[in-house]
Amino acid sequence: AARCRHQEKRAGLMSTDTAPLSLSESAARRVAVLLKDEDDADLMLRVSVSGGGCSGFQYAFSLDNDVKDDEIVVERNGVSMVVDQISLMYIAGSEVDFIENIGGSYFVINNPKATSMCGCGNSFGIAI
Repeated sequence: AARCRHQEKRAGLMSTDTAPLSLSESAARRVAVLLKDEDDADLMLRVSVSGGGCSGFQYAFSLDNDVKDDEIVVERNGVSMVVDQISLMYIAGSEVDFIENIGGSYFVINNPKATSMCGCGNSFGIAI
């Protein structure tokens, strides 16, 4: 049943140009590689925010193929990213990017709402 609901959602995907959250070209390429490695084209990059980390909130990234009715699905170059409404409150207006440099390779969120960040970039704070 989850696969059917996911397929229905795919028909109404938001493009990264009109969505409240965007996926960079680099991140879309990396997700495509991960999907190929997993051999499951229905998987999506799930982005979420939870309480914790040294700055108050932390980002999490995973692969998932379940989409709930109230979640936002963003598509770029044939890959999809999903985010729940509560997480979206903290990261709306952000861009999910994938960085590759001498220090490693990782997903990062360029979040204009973040007022502080930890050194690893996975924990952030927001002024209330």
